[in-house]
Amino acid sequence: MSTDIHGSTSQRWLDTQRTALTDEFAEQTARLTELTADTGDPAGAHTRAALLAATRHNLEQLSSALRRLAEGTYGRCEKCDFQINPERLEVLPHARFCMPCQSKHKN
Repeated sequence: MSTDIHGSTSQRWLDTQRTALTDEFAEQTARLTELTADTGDPAGAHTRAALLAATRHNLEQLSSALRRLAEGTYGRCEKCDFQINPERLEVLPHARFCMPCQSKHKN
C-alpha cells in the first residue's frame, strides 16, 4: 500500500475501511436494540447496563470514524496531524491518534 492514504490503492483501502466500519456500526446498533429490550430480569440489570454503556461507546467511536472518513480526515492523528500507521487502523479502525500521541494521551 502506498504511504499516502489518498492514492488510488489507498482509496480502495479507505473504501474497505468504510465498509468494515459501516458493517460494525450496523452490528453494534442491532446489539444496542437487543440490549435495550426489557427482559424483566432484575438479576441481569447490572450486566445489561455495562453492556449498554460499552455498546454506546463503540457506536460513538464508529460514528466518529465514519465522520472522519466523510470529512477526508480519516487516518490523520487528531493531535499531531501525521498519518496514522495503516496497520494500526486495520487493527483499530476507529483510532484517533498515532501511537506516539496515543502513548502521550494515556499518560
